[in-house]
Amino acid sequence: MKRLLTVLVLAALVGFVLFKASVWWLADQRMAETRQALGDSGVFLRGKISSGLDGSLTLSDASWQDFELTQPLVVGRAEFQVGSPGALLGALTTPSDLPASWSLQAEGLILALESSMFRNWVTETGVGGSEQSALFSLSCAPDMRQKLSSGDFLRMGITELKGELALTQSPDGVHLELNTENTGSLELNWPGARIRVTSPKATLTSSDQPLELTLRDGGLMRRVAAYCAREAGMETSQWAGQTLEAFTSGLEARGWEASSQLQALYRQWLLEGGEVTVFLKPGAKALGIPVRSESSSKTGQGSEDPAPEIKYNGARVPDVFLRQIAPEVTERPPEVLEPVISPGVSEGARWQTEDIESASAWEGRTVRVTLANGNRVEGRLTTVTERELEIAREVAGGEVAYPIMARAIAVFEVWKRDQTR
Repeated sequence: MKRLLTVLVLAALVGFVLFKASVWWLADQRMAETRQALGDSGVFLRGKISSGLDGSLTLSDASWQDFELTQPLVVGRAEFQVGSPGALLGALTTPSDLPASWSLQAEGLILALESSMFRNWVTETGVGGSEQSALFSLSCAPDMRQKLSSGDFLRMGITELKGELALTQSPDGVHLELNTENTGSLELNWPGARIRVTSPKATLTSSDQPLELTLRDGGLMRRVAAYCAREAGMETSQWAGQTLEAFTSGLEARGWEASSQLQALYRQWLLEGGEVTVFLKPGAKALGIPVRSESSSKTGQGSEDPAPEIKYNGARVPDVFLRQIAPEVTERPPEVLEPVISPGVSEGARWQTEDIESASAWEGRTVRVTLANGNRVEGRLTTVTERELEIAREVAGGEVAYPIMARAIAVFEVWKRDQTR
């Protein structure tokens, strides 16, 4: 009997060691495949791997460094749970065939903020070109082309984005929660959906049920509205009005016109924040938001795409819909291609060459530099040191500060009036 017990204990220990070693090896292989698949976009570091007999796999101190960002996303702890050791081995062996029920929880998510969050690559394609008007464009400066940036968050006292994520897959569908400290939360519930790890496109077509998305700002929008209005030198209501105009212009550029209720909802969100719940249909026209013709919108009947209700702070918001129109294509006059005149600069301003040694006298002004390789960079001069200049300009809906070595600058110009400094 004692010998049998010893054999059973040894067998259990061997099985435990084999399980641990198998899980570690399989997880390491899957993480290597993930790192290779994401290699064109950034660097994924898996951190430490551990597992449990309850069917859990844990990564500790992992991180993701996007090539376009200056700071990594740090993941303190991520746990993948499938319910049993056999299911865990099966999931790691064939990721395309996950169990009907599993969950993923990530804690200690941290993204530190810097005044310039984007990599400062100065190339012809990186600083030039035109883009379609952004839909959700928040400006925090007298020049409405200067968008809300990470530097603005720092000045508001937000030095990092910190939170946790919980993703649950069940036979009934997908549920996701992302909660952050002081910057709100997001909750998603999609009945009937199945996550396909190896085929993200298949995930978007896995269910024909509406996707319920709830966004809570956690008081952030009031802070943003007050800060941006102050920086732009206007009342918050005026700032909200200009931001709403940018929203409607972005819709019109895409061939849509927002109903008055949709515009009022967006304006209220800008000023007060709160909780907004929408139901979307991935792949559907306008993501499932109701679309009405001109005649039906006047009578309030006949929606081409009847959709579930939209709620604001728990109350249903009626008459939220879009009208399809011809995309608005406007020829921009030549004068809008010139920079906005800085304070104290009257009409008749033009580009004037200045000595690079005097660059510090022009901080905050619109400048243009021509590099030795012929590239040209134009924007707002934000920082001047002995070795380099930083020029901020709008890129992809945000502001990017480009550090440029002083020795690489062939011509330094300032947009100003003749005979004034």
